Amino acid sequence: MTPSPAPDTPPGNPPAPLTGLRVLDLATLFAGPMCATLLGDFGAEVIKVEHPTRPDPSRGHGPAKDGIGLWWKVLGRNKRNVTLDLSTPGGRATLLRLASTADVVVENFRPGTLEKWGLGWEELSTANPRLVLARITGFGQFGPYSHRPGFGTLAEAMSGFAAATGEPEGPPTLPPFGLADSVAALATAYAVMTALAARTSTGRGQVVDMAIIEPILAVLGPQLLWYDQLGYVQPRTGNRSRNNAPRNIYRTADGSWLAVSTSAQSVAERVMHLVGRPELIDEPWFTTGSGRAEHADLLDAAVGGWIARHTRADAVAAFEKAEAAIAPVYDIRDIVADPQYQALGTIAEVPDPELGPLRMQNVLFRLSETPGAIRWAGRPHGADTEEVLAELGLTPADITALRTEGAL
Repeated sequence: MTPSPAPDTPPGNPPAPLTGLRVLDLATLFAGPMCATLLGDFGAEVIKVEHPTRPDPSRGHGPAKDGIGLWWKVLGRNKRNVTLDLSTPGGRATLLRLASTADVVVENFRPGTLEKWGLGWEELSTANPRLVLARITGFGQFGPYSHRPGFGTLAEAMSGFAAATGEPEGPPTLPPFGLADSVAALATAYAVMTALAARTSTGRGQVVDMAIIEPILAVLGPQLLWYDQLGYVQPRTGNRSRNNAPRNIYRTADGSWLAVSTSAQSVAERVMHLVGRPELIDEPWFTTGSGRAEHADLLDAAVGGWIARHTRADAVAAFEKAEAAIAPVYDIRDIVADPQYQALGTIAEVPDPELGPLRMQNVLFRLSETPGAIRWAGRPHGADTEEVLAELGLTPADITALRTEGAL
């Protein structure tokens, strides 16, 4: 099929905050591409560079419709797509030419790969001293593991996340989605914006070295400090918490599941009044979260027994009236139908020339003056190659020569 042109920002909208920023996305699977997506959502011009015959594997991950990978429609949104074999002389020269016009390059090759192609930091920064190079790998650019292939699953295992997740007597548990990659993508987008902020005063770009094993460790909170100061190792506690109770998942009379949290003392007291056990509030151990956690069996029995006698709707309504914290355990069907998500505009409908209207997660946050937007969903492999190269000043003959060489 002949790809339709990528649409521009809708007319009448204020410029997005990253308008004018150019990002080259050389990365695959998944942290690097998601970082570039986050920047593109707020106006950055993202040019996705893929190998001519080996496109980003995310195009083929998960379910497809009419042979078109659906995950790519989200991960590839707001990106222009070009093909380029960076290992060829023509590909190298073209990439350096693109880099000279860019603000950010995002890559996730194993350390040394870009250098092998003559596209390392020395060459890129020579072509563009203001460039920010974001390098995302499993283990970082140096150290004894830096040469290893790295994926988010390994980071979820090595960070302590899996060891602390699951039932007490069960095995360590991995998430069923790219958690470590997603956290690394968020962290890298933050790092890129920090480097760009520094550039306003120094006039120069720099290298972001992001190891996927690190951001997920950072979000695990005080576990490292607990071990350092107390020798305490966070155990698996299932849905319970060592810091407060009641905190668990409870089944309703109509077979639904509800999550209850009582991190605040006042909320814990309201829950006990609601479930008919106000006398527990007078127990000395009830005054602290850790004290309540030591009596989780008793508190779970009280809360779980009450919820088991009520439907989901009735239990949620009663907790809401009591100003106590509760939420249904949703699957994606519930999310799509939920009025709060609808009010926030969390789910966007995006027109797509290949598949028609698509529903996907909207941009990550709302800005009151310069909001982001999904301008288009992920586009076909190489859809914008000729257009982007022509904008660089390459003639049709130049482009034909690159294709003949195998660089495109």
